[in-house]
Amino acid sequence: MTDLFNFTASDLSAISLSLKVAIWSSIIALPFAIAIGWFLARNHFRGKALLEGVIHLPLVLPPVVTGYLLLIILGTNGVLGKWLYDLTGIRIAFSFYAALLASVVVSFPLITRSIRLAIELVDEKYEEAARTLGASRVKTFLSITLPMASPGIISGFILGFARSLGEFGATITFAGNIEGETQTLPLAVYSYMQVPGQDTATFRLVMISVLLSLLAMIVAEFLNRRAIKRSRK
Repeated sequence: MTDLFNFTASDLSAISLSLKVAIWSSIIALPFAIAIGWFLARNHFRGKALLEGVIHLPLVLPPVVTGYLLLIILGTNGVLGKWLYDLTGIRIAFSFYAALLASVVVSFPLITRSIRLAIELVDEKYEEAARTLGASRVKTFLSITLPMASPGIISGFILGFARSLGEFGATITFAGNIEGETQTLPLAVYSYMQVPGQDTATFRLVMISVLLSLLAMIVAEFLNRRAIKRSRK
């Protein structure tokens, strides 16, 4: 039983890296998701369905395929990756930045969808009233749309965080499974599963993954209810 709580340095590194990647990927994706979510919610144009399909593609693609596409685009010999490496010496693939980028790509559609739906539920009459009183589009968005859509924005952020915590396929394909650099919780669990006699270590990290994901959902629900109460005042 004591072995269940005997975390190794490798375990702690994987937990720390997972939290770091999940937090930063959600923070990076959020402003872009808000901008694109608003654009999709408030504009109707030819080709909108195609654009939405492209944005949401990582939701339906196998994660390994997403990781492979990132690799052929941003790998050292990739379309953009080779140019970037030759120009600056920066290598993205198989690094912390690859794990971060993989998480951003797979979580972005979830965040965007949640925010778009939330903005669509904001009555445009409020925005029109603000503009007739002299408010600019930016001020209207910041003072009317954003606060009223805040429950969906919060949900999107937490969903993106939780999705990043569980990301496996794109990460292992694009970033590899390098201990201390790209080995996140799911990858550490996978590594333990390949070694006979590591059932306790595997279960230990599985329980941490479950607890972190559950905590994220509880926090999301709490913040959602709080935001809804504020919007009704």
